[in-house]
Amino acid sequence: MCDTMVARPAASANGGLVFAKNSDREANEAQVLACIPAAAHVAGESVRCTYIEIPQVPATHAVFLSRPYWMWGAEMGANDKGLVIGNEAIFAKVKPQKDAALIGMDLLRLALERAANVDEAVAVIAGLLAEFGQGGNCGHTSRFEYHNGFLMADAAGNAVVMETIGRDWVVERVETVRSISNTFTISTRIDGESKGLRRAAEALGWHAGKVPLDVSEVFADRTRSRFATGAERWCRTTALLEPKTGQIDAATMMAVLRDHGPRAARDKAWRPDGLLGGSVCAHASFGPVRRFGQTTGSWITEMRHGRAVHWVTGTASPDTGIFKPVFFGPGWEDKALPTFGPAPTGRFDDSTLWWRHERLHRAVLADYAPRLAVYQAERDALEEKFQYAVERLLADGADRVTADKLQRESWAEAEKAEDRWLSKVTAVPPRRGAGGSAFYRMHWARLNREAAFPAG
Repeated sequence: MCDTMVARPAASANGGLVFAKNSDREANEAQVLACIPAAAHVAGESVRCTYIEIPQVPATHAVFLSRPYWMWGAEMGANDKGLVIGNEAIFAKVKPQKDAALIGMDLLRLALERAANVDEAVAVIAGLLAEFGQGGNCGHTSRFEYHNGFLMADAAGNAVVMETIGRDWVVERVETVRSISNTFTISTRIDGESKGLRRAAEALGWHAGKVPLDVSEVFADRTRSRFATGAERWCRTTALLEPKTGQIDAATMMAVLRDHGPRAARDKAWRPDGLLGGSVCAHASFGPVRRFGQTTGSWITEMRHGRAVHWVTGTASPDTGIFKPVFFGPGWEDKALPTFGPAPTGRFDDSTLWWRHERLHRAVLADYAPRLAVYQAERDALEEKFQYAVERLLADGADRVTADKLQRESWAEAEKAEDRWLSKVTAVPPRRGAGGSAFYRMHWARLNREAAFPAG
C-alpha cells in the first residue's frame, strides 16, 4: 500500500518540481538503495527481470533506485536524465495475471533505463505491456498480484499519471498538484490510452456513445480498494497538498509522508495499532491487509536550478527516520555514484543501513508517542540543517566534489544521530499497555522471530 505525489513548478515554493513517495510493503521486506551506471549493450543481449528475460536495448541510462531486496525492479527511482517514477498497486474488476511476466516494479525500472522524459516513459511501458504483459507474484512471503499505476515526472517539469489494466493503459497529464494511491484515480479526463482500453471497458458493461468513459467507475474494484484504504489515503494526500499550492517544497513533502491521518492529528496519544485508515505513513499490524502496510522506504525528488536533489531515508518509517540528500542526475557529473553499504535481505543484519534503523524503529513502536517525542525535535532540526546546506550548495553552483563531501557528511551525521536517538528511546520505559493490543504485539513478535531480530 503506497502513496505517490507531485507538485509541478507552478505549485512549488521555488519554481521547481517536487516528487515524493512512500513505499509500503511487508515489515521485513527490506529495501535496497542502488545506483547503476549507464551502459552500452551488444546486439542480441537480454536482461533478466524479476521473473522473465527480455531483449536488452542498445544503451541504458544510469539509474538510482529504491527496490525490495528480492526484486530486479524498483518501487521508485530516478535516472540521469531527470526522469523520476513511483508505482502503486491498483485493483480492477479484471483479475490480475498470476502467470509470471513483467511486474510493475520491473516496468518502472525498465522505463527509467530506457526513457529520458515522461512521454518516452509512457511509450516504453505501453510497448512492454503489449509485448510481454504484466503478471506474477509481487508478495514477499505470500501471493499478491495486482495491476499497476504510475506517477512520472521529468526535468522539464512535466508529470503524468498512467494507470494499467492487464495490457491496457490510460494516461492523464498533471496540471499542478497530483497524487495517486492504491485505487484508480483517472476519471473522464483521458490524455492517452491503449487501443484496447474501450473494448475492455465494453466487456465490463460500458456502452460507447451513451456516457463518457469514466475509467475509475468502469474498472475499479471498489471492495479491494476500500480494504487497502487507497481512496481514503488519496483524499488525504490531496487535502494536505492542494491548500499549499504555490508553497510546496521538500519539507512539505516530508511532512505529508510522515502523516498518520486525521485521527492521529487529533490525538496526541495516537499509536500505530488497528486499522490503517488515512495514514500515509504506515506501520504494519495484524490482518491480511495491514501485513502489507509498513512504509519500508521514502523518497523525495526536487528538480530546480537545472539540478536534481533526492531526499531519501533508505530505511523504513519516515517518522522514526531521517531524510538525507543524494546528488544524482541532471546538473551533476555522475562518474562517482554514491554507495550505501551492504544490501539488506529479509533477515536482520546490523551491517546494513536498513536493518540498523530497525533497532530504532521497533524500539519506538514499544511506546510510540513518548518514545518518538524524545528525539523528534532533533530530527527536524537536523533535516533543516541538511536542507540549508543544500540550498547554499545550489546557490553557489558548487561542483561535484563539494556535493559529494556534503552528501558523505550528511549521511554520516544522520547515522551518529540515530545511535544517540536509540539510547534516548530505550531509556524511556514503556508504559503498561502502551505497546498496543495483544494481536498487535503478537504480530510484531512473529515478525521479529522470522527476521531473527535481536531481543531487547
